[in-house]
This record gives sequence, C-alpha cells and structure tokens, in this order.
Amino acid sequence: MNVDQAELRKFGDLAARWWDPQGPMRPLHDINPVRLEWIDRLAPLAGRHVLDVGCGGGVLAEAMARRGAVVTGIDLAGKPLRVAQLHALESGTSVQYREIAAEVLAAEQPSAFDVVTCMEMLEHVPDPGSVIASCAALVKPGGAVFFSTINRNLKSFALAIVGAEYVLNLLPRGTHEYAKLIRPSELITLARGAGLELLDLVGMQYNPFSKVATLGPDTDVNYLVACRRPA
Repeated sequence: MNVDQAELRKFGDLAARWWDPQGPMRPLHDINPVRLEWIDRLAPLAGRHVLDVGCGGGVLAEAMARRGAVVTGIDLAGKPLRVAQLHALESGTSVQYREIAAEVLAAEQPSAFDVVTCMEMLEHVPDPGSVIASCAALVKPGGAVFFSTINRNLKSFALAIVGAEYVLNLLPRGTHEYAKLIRPSELITLARGAGLELLDLVGMQYNPFSKVATLGPDTDVNYLVACRRPA
C-alpha cells in the first residue's frame, strides 16, 4: 500500500488538536479559506459530489460541505479520521468519512466524483504519482482535480522547513522532508501522464505574523494546481 507508517503516526499524534485554531494546525486553518475560494471559483461546489483525498481531520471537507457539496473524505490515518467524524457530528455538517486508500477507492468507484481534492498530502506518501493517477481515475470525465503541495528548492527548504518548523514553530518539527517535496513541473508531468489537463497553477504565500494567506504568481514555496479530466 502507498503509505508511510511514520507519516501516519506523525499526523495521528496531532489528531487531538486538529480543530484547535491556535494549535499546531493553525496554518491549515489560516490557509483554508483561500484554497476553498480558489476551488469553488474554478469548480463551483454546490450540488457537486466531491472527494477529499488525505482529508485528515476534515477542515477542508467540512468547508466544502458547507458550500453545498456532497463530500466524502478519505484518509489512512485513523486518529485524525475519527476526529473528523466527531467534529462533523458536533458541527452538524454532513460528510462521509472512510479509512481507505485512494488507489483502493479508485478501483471500487471509478469516475464517481465531480470534483477531487488532494491538498497538502502528496509530499507525505512514498509514491505521489500513484495518488495522482488514482485521483484522475476517481473524477468523472469533465470533472476537476485539485492538488496543493510544496516546491523543492533552497527557498522552500529555508522557509517551509527551517523557518516554519524550527525558527517560528508554525508546524511541528519533522512535518516535511525535503526529499519528498515536489516541483510544479514534476506534478504537472505526473498529472498529464494520468490523463489530466492543466487548468491553473498558482502560488500561495502565507504571512506567519499576520496569519494571512494570499494567492499569486510566486510558486517557489507553496503552490496549487487545478486539472481537468477531458470529457
């Protein structure tokens, strides 16, 4: 299975504070409105069947459900998934969660979703290409697939790892491994190899002092990719 057990343990340890907006997952809460608006603009969510791959504790999944989407969230980290299920019950948000790999679900439900999202997840698996191919198989022809991850270069190492994890303590140390980071050209090549067409490539900047995230042309560190499966 395309999974790193150390990564599962890492995110399992964060599960209890996943929904604490002042806790270790704060950057995720801060960037969520920006990525949600970007997704909703390119593929309006209301009434769509949406799959969130690597949903973790459900921050994006719940936000998309509140926009009127019928959302399924999948992850292999059991603890965050149970937190997601509990939070959905407490908040009254309807999201279906499953502990299943994208590759397994793709074989079970090919072409089942109007929109597939896979955000901040590719850099945490041994074979990101397998996840990208599974996302392409899971979306309906004409549907949209969204990815976000971190570029691999000296600037991203300095800011996303050294700065964010060791200097500013925005994220727990060891959250990201430099060797697993993915250049935009690599992600786009894998997406095209899986039969997807590029719709949009945009960078995301996060100000650790104002806690504000914005989108722009600079893809040196964080970036987002939107793709479409040809009809």
